[in-house]
Amino acid sequence: MSRSVRLVPAVAAAALVLALTACDDEGAPDTSGAQARDASGAPGVGDPYFPKAGNGGYDVSHYGLTLAYTPDGNRLTGTAVVTARATEDLAAFDLDLAGMKVEEVTVGGDTAEFRRDGQELIVRPPGALSDGETFEVRVRYSGSPRTITDPDGSKEGWLRTADGALALGEPTGSMAWFPGNHHPSDKASYDIAVTVPKGLTAVSNGELRSARTVADGRTTFAWHTAEPMASYVATLAIGRYTVTRSTAEGGLPVYVAVDPSQVTASRKVLARLPEVMEWAENNFGHYPFSSTGAIVDRPEDAEYALETQNRPFYPGAPDTATLVHETAHQWFGDSVTPKSWQDMWLNESLATYAEWLWTEDEGGATAEETFTELYDHGEDEYEDLWAFPPAKPTSAAHVSDTPVYQRGAMVIHRIRQTVGEDTFYDIVQGWAAAHRHGSADTDDFTAFVEEQAPDEDFDEIWADWLYGEGKPARP
Repeated sequence: MSRSVRLVPAVAAAALVLALTACDDEGAPDTSGAQARDASGAPGVGDPYFPKAGNGGYDVSHYGLTLAYTPDGNRLTGTAVVTARATEDLAAFDLDLAGMKVEEVTVGGDTAEFRRDGQELIVRPPGALSDGETFEVRVRYSGSPRTITDPDGSKEGWLRTADGALALGEPTGSMAWFPGNHHPSDKASYDIAVTVPKGLTAVSNGELRSARTVADGRTTFAWHTAEPMASYVATLAIGRYTVTRSTAEGGLPVYVAVDPSQVTASRKVLARLPEVMEWAENNFGHYPFSSTGAIVDRPEDAEYALETQNRPFYPGAPDTATLVHETAHQWFGDSVTPKSWQDMWLNESLATYAEWLWTEDEGGATAEETFTELYDHGEDEYEDLWAFPPAKPTSAAHVSDTPVYQRGAMVIHRIRQTVGEDTFYDIVQGWAAAHRHGSADTDDFTAFVEEQAPDEDFDEIWADWLYGEGKPARP
């Protein structure tokens, strides 16, 4: 993200014993055939800020989404095919899905019992699943997807626009439009096919495999994402876009979709995307994905930019700093994804520091000057700069506040000051390579830094800058 944003409060923990039978989103469950919920996967992964996010007992490898959307009436119909591997014996398991009416669930092709409990879709397959078993769950659903309001008042999930809709998912908004294991620690590949009315375009992550006309002039757009992706950076944008397809240096496909009202304003900055990509590769290592691009919508369609994988989203024409920030996230946040939302500073500190590096390389303020200015006068611009340490936000509502971004970037600079230029870039590029397409946490990062510079003492940086309360002493 490029600003302070948002997160969905956790729903209270589920009861240990639940009646498991089919019911719709609003009605009471049919309790015939209810069974004790023994050997069930947990209804959350225990994230310190969003304990109901994600689910225990299985690991997803692929999402296959077949969707159809009609803007008039905000009507979405979908079939989600989730391929996963059980990580324990399972008599039942949960998927995250907020709203929507579930019409049918099958596991391995056989009808499964299901019920709803808040954001949990609780599924009991006809036969228990064994630890290590690969299984396929198919969910057929429909309805009007929800917009989710976060504790800080910002919006995510499914956002209606003037000519369509926009799906943004950080941190848990993707559960508004498809069922899944919605936590960054579980990444998967995706195939997303979306049918929309004539004249509209559906843009998602990865590469466009086909766009074909179906009944009544409607068009189905099929997108494929081969590299692992956390659901919070999955996106779907539906509207009347001006689409540009090109090829960057090295043959990398570039797909850019811009709302017609933003084409002129965004042309100059988007023309710098190949330059920014080359710069980022020089600084952070080989680009981790098989395509790049951008989605630019109207400023009123969303309140923030977001690092949606392959194709960052921008509310209106971005400035160059925002383009750099969201591009850097492709390495830090999208490829190397946090294990929990407490580790979000790993995303935002490095993306913010990328802005500092870009400014330095463009002949502006050096990163050292930016650091010093922030230390001496940062409170003038960011009154909450020292409100909490980057690795210990005070609550879910503050996971993306200023300390995570700016003070987090100061932690990165303190590392650079300590180890010197050569080792610093070994650390940054090595971190991106070591955890490519994986998930990592703060302990992983601090251990990695110490391994790359074994002769240096980082105790003061970790204790005072990363975890310490208040303004650290001047370095």
